[in-house]
Amino acid sequence: MTIRTLVTGGAGFLGSHLCKRLVDRGEHVICLDNLFTGRKETIGSLFEKPNFEFIEHDVQHPIDIEVDAIFNLACPAAPGHYQYDPVNTTMTSILGAVHTAELAKKCNAKLFHSSTSEVYGDPTVHPQPESYRGNVNPIGLRSCYDEGKRAAESLLFDYHRMSGVDIRVARIFNTYGPHMHPFDGRVVSNFICQALAGEDITIFGNGQQSRSFCYVDDLMNGFLKMMDADEATGPMNLGNPSEFTMIELARLVLELTGSKSELTLQPLPADDPTQRQPDITLAKGALDWEPTIPLAEGLQKTIAWFSSIDVSAWTPPTPNWGGGLIER
Repeated sequence: MTIRTLVTGGAGFLGSHLCKRLVDRGEHVICLDNLFTGRKETIGSLFEKPNFEFIEHDVQHPIDIEVDAIFNLACPAAPGHYQYDPVNTTMTSILGAVHTAELAKKCNAKLFHSSTSEVYGDPTVHPQPESYRGNVNPIGLRSCYDEGKRAAESLLFDYHRMSGVDIRVARIFNTYGPHMHPFDGRVVSNFICQALAGEDITIFGNGQQSRSFCYVDDLMNGFLKMMDADEATGPMNLGNPSEFTMIELARLVLELTGSKSELTLQPLPADDPTQRQPDITLAKGALDWEPTIPLAEGLQKTIAWFSSIDVSAWTPPTPNWGGGLIER
């Protein structure tokens, strides 16, 4: 019997890659998206597939379909997008968790939930293990996303304890690759777009703040291994533990694009974490998973994709799309 799988946020960056992987392995995929930051173009090749369907819908409203598995990826994840309407962002996280959990409960379906490294805030523990409870500003500009995701985790674990819902909670660290929105304000897309256009590379702060970048194919392998495991409730960190400063990333992008762009420094945004690196000991042990694609290789593939698209055809989802805001 064919597995029926719902992917909320399926037309977004991560969702589009996940939908393709699930379609390719023979599942009947129902892609649900309100197209706030997602685009049909990212899933365009799937519309001709008999085991794919698209529903335009907002997870803030209940979902009533028959499914065997659910991947809940719906929520704007880039600062310029989630800060545009912070109340909407928080409600998307909370109501999305409730409505997918209710559907999972009704259908006795597995529920994979995309949480985030943002639950750790500006960490005082480095690297960050799942046992770390975080250092989050609950009333800051980023709290709509950070606290929304923390509340969603709380809700899902209560559904798991009270109703036996089979949840899989993944804490996703910085991910990059094809299908990133050129106007998402994240550091990888910013640097690549600026380098290809010959514009100055905008670095916030002194450039020594660090991130760990996971190529999207590696992350998708982690998603599928976590969902397919007999038991993988989580929360579980999924990300690449190799750490790079913003200066190092910018120089690598310049090298790979052959750009002559200059580096410029600007003030650091409020509550921006100075370090972000996952401890993936749990994922290695429970899933036999770890990333294999080095940053330079992944960036080459991402640069090739950005070079192939017409950036002017991509409309910024929000007026304050956050050009230059470093990625989470």
